[in-house]
Amino acid sequence: MVDSYGRIIRDLRISITDRCNFRCVYCMEPDVRFLPREDLLTVDEIVRVASITGSLGVRKIRLTGGEPTLHPQLGAIIGRIRATTSAEIAMITNASGLSPVSLRDWKAAGLTRLTVSIDSLKEDRFARLTRSTCTPATVLTGVEMALAEDLTPIKLNAVLMRGFNDDEATDLAWVARSLGVEVRFIEYMPLDSAHAWESSKWVPAAETRAAIERVYPLVACDDSDPSSTARTFRFADLPAESAARVGFIAPVSSPFCGACSRLRITADGMVRPCLFSTTEWDLRSPMRSGATDQELADILIDATWTKQAGHGITSPEFVQPERPMSAIGG
Repeated sequence: MVDSYGRIIRDLRISITDRCNFRCVYCMEPDVRFLPREDLLTVDEIVRVASITGSLGVRKIRLTGGEPTLHPQLGAIIGRIRATTSAEIAMITNASGLSPVSLRDWKAAGLTRLTVSIDSLKEDRFARLTRSTCTPATVLTGVEMALAEDLTPIKLNAVLMRGFNDDEATDLAWVARSLGVEVRFIEYMPLDSAHAWESSKWVPAAETRAAIERVYPLVACDDSDPSSTARTFRFADLPAESAARVGFIAPVSSPFCGACSRLRITADGMVRPCLFSTTEWDLRSPMRSGATDQELADILIDATWTKQAGHGITSPEFVQPERPMSAIGG
């Protein structure tokens, strides 16, 4: 799959559910209502999409949500996708429901690695941010369990907001050092269900990096993948082979759209060529109307061709997507 700018799609995000047990302030308001279950892709439909995209050149599949661990047939989804494609299978999770048994089962089914969201290490702040009863300790325990099952390399994602948690960059970098994982700081983006994003709360990646380097000097890594979303650094005082890393994903201050290799499928079967797409392509209806695999592939190819040049967040003409991140898939 190639878009009109010559970018080749190698990475697919499949949202397997829009359900989530968190209501993070930058994503979903407490009054958000989930889609009717009959509107969501079935396991068979999820696997079929993954299989078709595998034949179209996708090499990495990331299962997202909502919170994917809430799907009652997650293990079956992983196993059946693995049976249809050689693509790497990763998953992003809030780690609130991980256990050694589930992690072991998912790895046996074909899961390769995890990315875990954690935006604060302070219990009271974490509760306000996620609007949940989960704690940072629970999340970090989940990370340790995933490390024990060798679901690596593990990456931690943190969204910093000015005046809320932007003072925790160094503490989160310490977690990366202590656990031997990569923590990635993602700039705050306009993807909330309330459409209340404020640029005043945005913390530039350069500012976060400077705060960390006042304590932990960093050395740029050789990022050989031009389509990578993160600019990655290692800690200067640790061995070069250490898995401890710090990454910066800066879609606002340093857009990486020009080398984007991603396509997204929402939980209700809509194709989104860009995270910030305002137009979606329907896969679910044709699937349920008897479309062949080739007809579905043609929809994916056509949708990819329409992929926009960039998201344009800083443009006066920017229009925030109607759907929040929870409905789009991370």
